[in-house]
Amino acid sequence: MRSINDFPGKFAVLVVSLVLLGACSTTRRIPADEMLYTGMKVAIAKSDSTAIPSGVSSDIKEAVDVAPNNYIKMLHWRYPFPLGLWVYNNWPNPPKGFKHWIYEKLAAEPVLVSDVRPEVRTRMIEQILDNNGYFSGTATYSLKQGKNPKKAGIVYDVTPGPAYPITDIELLPDSTRLCALIDSIARRDTYLSSSMPRYCVDSLSVARTRITNVLRNKGYYFFRPDFVEYLADSIAEPGKIKMRMMLASNVPSFALEPYKTGKVTVYVERNEGGGYSDTITLQRATLIQKMPSRLRRKVLDESILFREGRTFSVRGMDQTQANLARLGIFNTINIEAYPDTLNREKHILDVDIFCTFDSPLEMSLEVNASSKSNSYIGPGLTFGVTNKNIFGGGEQLSVKATGSYEWQTGRGRGNVFNSYEAGITGSLAFPRLLAPKFIPRSRYQLNWTRFQLNADLLNRPHYFKMAQFNASINYDWRLRRYVQNTLTLFKLTYTNLMHTTAEFDSIMTANPAVAQSFKSQFIPQMIYTYVYDRAFGRDNTLNWQFTVQEAGNIFWAIYRACGKKGEKELFGTPFSQFVKGQMQLVWGHRVFTGDQWLVSRVAVGAAHAYGNSSQVPYSEQFYVGGANSIRAFTVRSIGPGSYKAAPGQPDDYFDRTGTFKFEANIEYRFPIVGPLHGALFMDAGNVWLLKNDPQRPGGTLQAKTFLRDIALGTGAGLRVDIGMLVLRGDLGIGIHAPYNTGHGGYYNMESFGKSLAFHLAIGYPF
Repeated sequence: MRSINDFPGKFAVLVVSLVLLGACSTTRRIPADEMLYTGMKVAIAKSDSTAIPSGVSSDIKEAVDVAPNNYIKMLHWRYPFPLGLWVYNNWPNPPKGFKHWIYEKLAAEPVLVSDVRPEVRTRMIEQILDNNGYFSGTATYSLKQGKNPKKAGIVYDVTPGPAYPITDIELLPDSTRLCALIDSIARRDTYLSSSMPRYCVDSLSVARTRITNVLRNKGYYFFRPDFVEYLADSIAEPGKIKMRMMLASNVPSFALEPYKTGKVTVYVERNEGGGYSDTITLQRATLIQKMPSRLRRKVLDESILFREGRTFSVRGMDQTQANLARLGIFNTINIEAYPDTLNREKHILDVDIFCTFDSPLEMSLEVNASSKSNSYIGPGLTFGVTNKNIFGGGEQLSVKATGSYEWQTGRGRGNVFNSYEAGITGSLAFPRLLAPKFIPRSRYQLNWTRFQLNADLLNRPHYFKMAQFNASINYDWRLRRYVQNTLTLFKLTYTNLMHTTAEFDSIMTANPAVAQSFKSQFIPQMIYTYVYDRAFGRDNTLNWQFTVQEAGNIFWAIYRACGKKGEKELFGTPFSQFVKGQMQLVWGHRVFTGDQWLVSRVAVGAAHAYGNSSQVPYSEQFYVGGANSIRAFTVRSIGPGSYKAAPGQPDDYFDRTGTFKFEANIEYRFPIVGPLHGALFMDAGNVWLLKNDPQRPGGTLQAKTFLRDIALGTGAGLRVDIGMLVLRGDLGIGIHAPYNTGHGGYYNMESFGKSLAFHLAIGYPF
């Protein structure tokens, strides 16, 4: 039997062996007539003293970009330690055992010049040039060798030649309705209507796809992009292209005629199968429903966009499927259109819609663990039940219960009874706006009305016990494709500080402004949120959110109208009065090649209490730090401004909030391997007070100290992105703290170790 002590010796031998491999050859096992491929370079000559478009050069480089050994393609860098080649050339490979395992794990077969096949890739380059209008372009390659004759890189020399412009496009003869329609679409096309556009196969293909999409929305359901052909002539005028658009000779006759919508039939199956059929005539369709099952028939009429006798539209077909899917009550939806055999000459398409009910009940269970900046850690549990079709019209009734237990670490407390939090939320959502008709909305999008009740109990044994109740009515609707509107018509929150400890009372006594924000009160609110979310092509995304809310103003106005002066109460308890606004802009831009993104965010917010309140409620104030904010600092560990509790005074998270927030972030995201992604980031920001608080010196917003008060941090992170779920770990490194740390200069962190903060989270930070 081998002793476990043999392992360190084996490991040492392995390390020494790998080091010695550095002095070994990486080409020893390469055949005599082969060479090790060390990378490529593309040299593209200018065409007519003008560089070719970046898209064309990118296509050329991608066609020849074969990775050599020990190469990180994402960084376009060949690192100088070819471990895989060293092992392949110099490590023995017995059939089994420890050395065989090492060989299998570390060895990398050499990439040879013959594997790259440069002669084939030059032909690929010339094909790319031809497809982009550089018909006289040529591509050659040469081998670039160094001191070792067994190694060679490949240099591709590309001479594009002049680009061929399209000087004239002859459209279809205006002899039929279809040809006239194609001509009108082509004249509005951004490429075909340009002045002397460069010949490009891809652009021509995109143009005929756009033409086809318009035609299919005008009744030509069976039309396809390959039914449009281009005939190019480069001989009549050398160096230029004359083009003629024409219909393919094999276009079937039924694709040349527009179709109207015929009978629409909806088949609804039970998820359990079986049952008996019931046929009902709806306003827009005939419903054949398997009973017993629950379905409000009006929901189908609202979701179906087909109209019998009207022009058949593929857009309407897609939108009908999307509307039915958004109801959330079907697990399969299939729409089929086919010619009415009894009315072939009238060109009518009958439509069948097949739907199968999903299970109405859905249960969820979430288990999580949290670690907070106030030294509380512990598990949490969330259990939810949802009925997705409570009244038969896609209405969703959900009940969610949450609970968490936390204990405090690092404080030297002997009390084993720690913090707990429990809550229950009930929500009833209708897939339509239960609101006056004058509120603008889109009939192509599903709109929601939500009623919600919530109760929470928070117990901090060393500080307080607090209960909070709220009720709200929300509208979610879309007016345009990229715009989401949310209006909380009314939200009433009641906060009751049920119990406090002597330590908490002492903290509040020392901070009267903070104490005001914790007092028991009603918060009647109205909130509006506008979200503009859009992608610009494949390389740019924009998300802009704006939220404005008010609290107490309507009640205050009613009381004033009734002649009441002084502090005003609701059910014997004062209500809060303030206004609050927030804005966030997130811009994403694809950089370099592949799935690499540079994403930036700017966020600003302000809140102001007046009238019936001297302070904004604590729950409505701003804070920074944590996994989704300034990641070099934990939640509520900085701010407001340059404030930090004096030595000997309590320094808890209660007073780390403000009524003005500014935050800016930038993050470079890149793939590593498979679902594993990486990120490099920089975060900046802080919160300030709009009203001076003598107990928190340095916390007031001032122009002269604004830049110095901004906390700055950087760091790196890893993400596991499996599509529906993103697990994220970020390590933040503090660069500048806004408060006095005892160290001068801009980099004023106490030490490198204390400047680190690690965060685990789900989802991207922005």
